[in-house]
Amino acid sequence: MAQSPNPEVGNWYRGQDGQLFRVVAIDEDETTIEIQTFEGDVDEMDFETWDEIPPESVAPPEDWSGAFDDLEADDLGYTDMNHRPSDRPFSLDDLED
Repeated sequence: MAQSPNPEVGNWYRGQDGQLFRVVAIDEDETTIEIQTFEGDVDEMDFETWDEIPPESVAPPEDWSGAFDDLEADDLGYTDMNHRPSDRPFSLDDLED
């Protein structure tokens, strides 16, 4: 059996079925790992199952919107990326948070 990587919140993995998912929570007390698939489905597994499937660590997908296939660009609220308030010019302060 292959060695399973330790689950880490925020990291992406590929299961034996080829499905991409990321770890969204780990509950040490309940010994469970909550995952979210690329398509957006949320599921939970125990540590024993994690070791049985041995997932492969992978880089995050380039297209993060897999779970939001039905969104239109306007749904995100910022389709006009060149828009700036007309009452003031752009400055470097706009880049700093």
